[in-house]
Amino acid sequence: MEAYLLEFGNLLIRWLHVIAAIAWLGESIYFVMLDNGLKAPESEACKKKGVFGEMWAVHGGGFYHNQKYATSPEDLPEDLHWSFWKAYTTWLSGFGLFTLLYLTNPSFYLVNHSSSWEWAANMTGWQANIAALTFLLLGWVIYNELCKRISPNMTRDGLLSVAVGIMMVIVAYLSTQIFSGRAAFLLTGAVMATAMSANVFFWIIPGQRRMVNAMKAGETPNPIDGLRGRQRSVHNTYFTLPVVLLMLSNHYSFTFTHELSWVIMVLFIFAGALIRQYFVLMHRGQKRPGYPIAGVILILIAVWIGAPSTKPAVKAPAQSSVTTAEGAEVAGNEAQANSTEGVTLAQVETVMEHRCVQCHAANPTHPSFAAAPAGIMLDSPKQIKLQAGHIQQVVASKYMPLGNLTQMTDEERALIAAWNGE
Repeated sequence: MEAYLLEFGNLLIRWLHVIAAIAWLGESIYFVMLDNGLKAPESEACKKKGVFGEMWAVHGGGFYHNQKYATSPEDLPEDLHWSFWKAYTTWLSGFGLFTLLYLTNPSFYLVNHSSSWEWAANMTGWQANIAALTFLLLGWVIYNELCKRISPNMTRDGLLSVAVGIMMVIVAYLSTQIFSGRAAFLLTGAVMATAMSANVFFWIIPGQRRMVNAMKAGETPNPIDGLRGRQRSVHNTYFTLPVVLLMLSNHYSFTFTHELSWVIMVLFIFAGALIRQYFVLMHRGQKRPGYPIAGVILILIAVWIGAPSTKPAVKAPAQSSVTTAEGAEVAGNEAQANSTEGVTLAQVETVMEHRCVQCHAANPTHPSFAAAPAGIMLDSPKQIKLQAGHIQQVVASKYMPLGNLTQMTDEERALIAAWNGE
């Protein structure tokens, strides 16, 4: 029952997270489009009122006339629309999911047991939790300091963009060395998502409140608040596509199990930013197809890097046996094990039975799961054959079993690699 309730909680929080993210990102993308699509007002009356730009649009059977004021409008209403709770809800629900899935079982999900950094591979659960939380916090602190030190008056934003790009390369590399593959992709996306929400919380909304208060008091708002808010909003829009992709990537093991997973991650991040740049410029009336083309090229490079090896099939071992986590040896079918034709399904099924079906079964025995993770069940020959390619990929990369908690041996991995899927 406890595992079931955790799974149901996972579903509800994930639902909330997706809804809030759609609302926040949709509104953010809309306002970026609006801001870049404004044209100087033609009406003299609008100009006299201080209208900086306007846009006419048609939607849902009606016509809309959006106007932006560079200075205080004549009548500033009390019921202003503020955009912040969607951002906060997205981050809070995302952190809730991270806590429910990763921080409650860090040895299983966070620790990179195959890391070449000995201290990372040997972290205990609580140490991994502290490392993950510190990683998120430092990501925001360093990003924020870069903004404050390189372009405090928003006059060197080009240089700042380069610095933030270099920072994300470093974050991607460090995450894959310190944390397990899936957690590394998630945490890199979470660093950007944390910066996005923190930008809203610490800079954009406070700056807007100061501007509104100054207007109501009959004072001239400090222009630096508007400039800084725009700077951080621009950063948020370029983070958007990479964050969404990194959050989805944990469903696709070919992204995070590769030995160059950090390179694949970096390519995805810059591809997303380039594609987003195309749409930003398009709203200004500038169509620059070179940006999405460059983004697609980066994605194709990631496809090439992550492509599975096409090594020739390996002959089956002369003898095969499986050692259970408890230490008892379970001999495979002798006639099949001695076959020179190749590895048989029965041999692979034996490995699955002792290494994988604790989680990947119709009724998992592992206490963390009420149902098979990702819906992958390996408790029947038919299901094993259906998942043959996926099994070989995650086993060869040593991503599975997670943390090698069931102690799969190198011989068993070689056996699965030599299997032809039949």
